[in-house]
Amino acid sequence: MKLDPSSVRPFFPGLESDWIYMDNAGGSQIARPVVDRVQSYLLESNVQHGASYEPSRLATARVAAGVQAVADFMGCAHDEVVLGPSTSMLLKNLARSIESEFVPGDEIVVSRCDHEANVGPWVDLEKKGVKIVFWDPNPETLELRSEDLDPLLTRRTKLVAFTHCSNLIGTIHDVQAVTHRVRSHGAMTCIDGVAYAPHRCLDVEAWGADFYVFSLYKTYGPHCAALYGRRDLLHRLPGINHFFLEEEVPYKFQPGNVNYELTYGLTGIWDYIDAMTRGPQTTDEPRTTDDPNKALSHEGGAVALTSSRRSRLASFYDSVSLYEESLVEPLLALLRKDSRITILGNPDASRNARVPTVSFRVSDLDSRSFVEQMDEFKIGIRWGDFYARRLVDKLELDATGVIRVSLVHYNTAQEVEQLLEAMESVLQ
Repeated sequence: MKLDPSSVRPFFPGLESDWIYMDNAGGSQIARPVVDRVQSYLLESNVQHGASYEPSRLATARVAAGVQAVADFMGCAHDEVVLGPSTSMLLKNLARSIESEFVPGDEIVVSRCDHEANVGPWVDLEKKGVKIVFWDPNPETLELRSEDLDPLLTRRTKLVAFTHCSNLIGTIHDVQAVTHRVRSHGAMTCIDGVAYAPHRCLDVEAWGADFYVFSLYKTYGPHCAALYGRRDLLHRLPGINHFFLEEEVPYKFQPGNVNYELTYGLTGIWDYIDAMTRGPQTTDEPRTTDDPNKALSHEGGAVALTSSRRSRLASFYDSVSLYEESLVEPLLALLRKDSRITILGNPDASRNARVPTVSFRVSDLDSRSFVEQMDEFKIGIRWGDFYARRLVDKLELDATGVIRVSLVHYNTAQEVEQLLEAMESVLQ
């Protein structure tokens, strides 16, 4: 398929604003079908789960369908999906649970390229006697190279935490190469996919991830997040819920349960993807199912639905990556030709190397001043460290950090032209 922005944009009512949104790495616009699903849940099935009466059965099935929607999105089984309010909270909860796997002297490797959400919870385990080893990015390219892990991995290494894609500079890392190296040392991986998921198809099982986390509110959905955990690990680890739920996976990792309406709203992401890849809904295959037997099982019809979904998802993101590559090239071209500007990371627009999240510095203008001048053109971009504080400190940048422009597939070539015109005006 070829992505047509004129078909995409009507699905995002927030784009009707007179502002141009290019701060999407901080949070995407929400797709209208997601809003419709949330509203439908609240108005038609806003009751507690697990009861025998019909509205409760409907509510239970709807939430199960939302969980299955995320499982299909990630490429895993429904009982390997833990939902929560944010990536930061999910990783804090995971660290709280997984600390039982460590004894004093064990080692955790953490990337200095990451958002603090996938660093801080592991550094906190130093209080338990765990040794933290930092994995620095290549000083020239700022990418994480799997071969640089070799001197860091020892027989005491139990976990390697790293980012699939830098939320600061957009560099894509070779997840499969890293997981293979780490697994050969008998250690686990915890991968932050927040900056990757809005732009590329996820396939957590094929990559060999042990844990993988991303934010659904940055992936056109509501404000919640998802954590994939390998089934055997989720069963082995102690839960953080009530003691009598210790055998309930993933419920034992979801104290207070999931947000019901937002979870059902996640099925709306598939409504959008279906519309982009398949056209109008057909009668033989529903976009989502409220049938609890299909929603909770990989048997029978659910397998066909999941397989079809995965195929469409791959097609959708292939078109997204091609389109975004063309979208970001003019921006990178402008930045490359100005000697005052330093691009952080890869200056190439290649979809194999990066997503359209671009950070840069201007030698004679601090980042905050640049962005605030762009506000006058009603173009929403951002300055700061974006919670990748350890990388910003490593690069010895000043307190205003970097200027970040983060595009997604609902942005247009015309919007990029307006961005470039505004930037040239500010840079004069």
